[in-house]
Amino acid sequence: MTERNPIPRRLGARIEARIEARLGGLEDLPLPSPLELRVRWVLLAVVVIANVGGALVVLSFATFVVPDPPLGDPAYVEYVHRVNAIAFFSYPVVAGPVALWLGLRLWRPVVRLAREGGVPDREQRGAVLLGPLRLTLLLGAMWAVGAAGWAVLDATLFTARLAVKTGLTCLLGAMTTCTLVYLMSERLLRPAAALVLATQPPRRIRLPGITARVMLAWALGTAIPVVGVVGVGIAALVTPIPGGQLAFTMIGLGGIALLVGAVITYLATRAIADPIKTVRTGMARVARGDLAAETEVYDASEVGQLQAGFNDMVAGLRRSERLRDLFGRHVGEEVADLALEGGDIELGGETREVAVLFVDLAGSTRLAETRTPDQVVALLNAFFGVVVAVVARHGGWINKFEGDAALAIFGAPTALEDSAGGALGAARETALRLRAGVAELDFGVGVSAGEVVAGYIGAEQRFEYTVIGDPVNEAARLSDLAKTFDGRVLASGTVLEAAHLAEAQHWDLGRSVTLRGRRGPTRLATPRPPGVPGRERRRLLPRPARVLRRRPTAPEDPQTLG
Repeated sequence: MTERNPIPRRLGARIEARIEARLGGLEDLPLPSPLELRVRWVLLAVVVIANVGGALVVLSFATFVVPDPPLGDPAYVEYVHRVNAIAFFSYPVVAGPVALWLGLRLWRPVVRLAREGGVPDREQRGAVLLGPLRLTLLLGAMWAVGAAGWAVLDATLFTARLAVKTGLTCLLGAMTTCTLVYLMSERLLRPAAALVLATQPPRRIRLPGITARVMLAWALGTAIPVVGVVGVGIAALVTPIPGGQLAFTMIGLGGIALLVGAVITYLATRAIADPIKTVRTGMARVARGDLAAETEVYDASEVGQLQAGFNDMVAGLRRSERLRDLFGRHVGEEVADLALEGGDIELGGETREVAVLFVDLAGSTRLAETRTPDQVVALLNAFFGVVVAVVARHGGWINKFEGDAALAIFGAPTALEDSAGGALGAARETALRLRAGVAELDFGVGVSAGEVVAGYIGAEQRFEYTVIGDPVNEAARLSDLAKTFDGRVLASGTVLEAAHLAEAQHWDLGRSVTLRGRRGPTRLATPRPPGVPGRERRRLLPRPARVLRRRPTAPEDPQTLG
């Protein structure tokens, strides 16, 4: 059995390998992005649609609306129309490729930006932002050349009056084309403009804004038909126009004014209304408290400046809210609200009845010796996190942190119905939560109440809101003494007397002591262990402060603690 020739088989395999390699190379090529496709086709679509619209305006005006001047016998009239038709349809064949080639050169930086992305350079910024205006001027120049050439042709071959007619109708078509080109290209290039304006606000490049766009819409929708009416009137004065033809001309001009005016006015108003709508939507989000609202800037005129101004305003609100939040965390939300809403701040204060809670960490020196600084900071943050949360839950605020201690105030700057009860409840809960959450740390909690001066203390250049008075010193001394008690919480008898019964029933009065640095005795109060019944108490007297009266107990000798 003979073997077949293997050469054709090898050749076919080699060809298949080459085809697969080339196809694989094509698969590796990056696909154009939607923005690149949009930018590539926008030029062709805009140029074709705008020029077709302008050509229709010229044909309608030259053929049906504006009457011809007297040209003689019908054969000559037909010859004139044939020559003008050839000139009209021949010019786009020559001018169209030239306009597309020049437009592609203008559009090249835009296509490169859409393909590569990144931060646009100066050439790309100008090509995107000035692209609609440059394209409009390019097509306007091409139309002006065509109008001049057509008029010269008619003036040379036929009559000057026919040249005036063709030249004016071409100029009307040029105005139509230029208006459509600018409004359509500006709208279709908004994604690319947003990409450019995201890197730099629209302040340096000045483009046709609201006034120019409205005037364009007026010129195309009103001025052009009115000019046509005026031209027909002048022509009627020079050469009588039959009534039927005059009526047809008036109807044609009126219809063009209504149709074209509606379309152009719609495009012009949408070009203005769309950016304003985005700003209005963003303002509604800000009104609902969403400070992340931002509007896309895609216009380099004053409309785009409005969009950029809105974004700047929202950024300022975010910064203000951030500062307010940081300010509130530093000094407390109540003090922050008082400073931000109270107007001018004056040094000094007012006398207030408050309750004071002082929490002090025990053994902080040994803690710093036995642990790393990072560990110490972590423990302190956990310690103060419990204190801050509990104090806020009971209506107080942290006035200051003093190293390993914290001072909390109840009743200033915001008055509380039961500031003493809030401080006592916070003290009990603080001890329970610190033992459960930060068991490796020891502490002492002291609570006092009385009259203090609350206000801004310091100098004009640097001050703080704080409270000054004997209850602050007493609470600090009680926190030191509490470190030697099992419950780690002590309160003065004055706090217990001022507290409502709902909180006071959880505390027991003890002996009186003279705290270090104080001349008078202080009656100690400690929280009652859970489940232990309290002593029988008398009913509260009907006094505004709801002072709790208790049965008299045997006097105790005050002890002086060093």
